[in-house]
Amino acid sequence: MSKKVKTKELFECKTAYLKELFEASEYPWEMLPKIKEYILGLINEGIEGYTLIAEGVLVGENVKIYPTATIEGPTIIGSGTEIRPGAFIRGSVITGEKCVIGNSSELKNCVLLDGVQVPHYNYVGDSVLGNRAHLGAGSICSNLKSDGKNIVIHGDTEYQTGLRKVGGILADGADVGCGCVLNPGTVIGRGTSVYPRTSVRGVIGEGCIVKSMDNIVKRI
Repeated sequence: MSKKVKTKELFECKTAYLKELFEASEYPWEMLPKIKEYILGLINEGIEGYTLIAEGVLVGENVKIYPTATIEGPTIIGSGTEIRPGAFIRGSVITGEKCVIGNSSELKNCVLLDGVQVPHYNYVGDSVLGNRAHLGAGSICSNLKSDGKNIVIHGDTEYQTGLRKVGGILADGADVGCGCVLNPGTVIGRGTSVYPRTSVRGVIGEGCIVKSMDNIVKRI
C-alpha cells in the first residue's frame, strides 16, 4: 500500500489562519520549526473575532477553559475549543476550531486542525494532527529518540528530517486507540485506525486498521 507523507496528501486545511503554514510545507514535519514564529506573526496581526486573554495567548469565540488548565504563550486556541482540567499547553501550540484538549494532556510545539480530540492523559509534542484526528486515553506522541539523533521518517523511502524532535503526524480522520505509543516520526494515514496498546512506527497507509505492526489490513 502507498505510504503517503506529503502535506497535501494527508491534510485538507480549511482553517483560514493555518492555510499559509500548510501550503508552504511540502512535508508536514517542515512546519515544526516554523510554528512559534508563525503564531507570533498571527498574534501581531490579529485574527478577527479572537481575543488576547494573556500575553501571547490568543483565543477565539466560545472557547471554554477550565480554571486548572495552564496555557503558556505563544498559543492560539481556535473557536469552540474546550481546554479541560489539568491540561498543560507549553507554548508554540495552534489549534483549529472545536478541538478538545483534555484532562492532564500536555501539548507543545504542535498544530491541530479542526475537531481534533486529545481528551485524556495524552502527550502531543512536535506533532501535526489533522481534522478530526483522535488520540485515545493515555496515548502519546513520542518525539525524541533514546540516542538523541535526528528523526528519519521510514516510508517508501527514508526521509531525513534534519530535526532532533518529531512526534506524530496524524492525517485527517486518523484514530489512535487507548494506551498507544507513536514512536518518533510516525505518520498515520487518512482514516486509519490503530488498535489500543499498540506501539507504532514508520508510515502507515490511509484507510487501514492497525491491529499490530505485523497485522495491518485495509479497511473494508
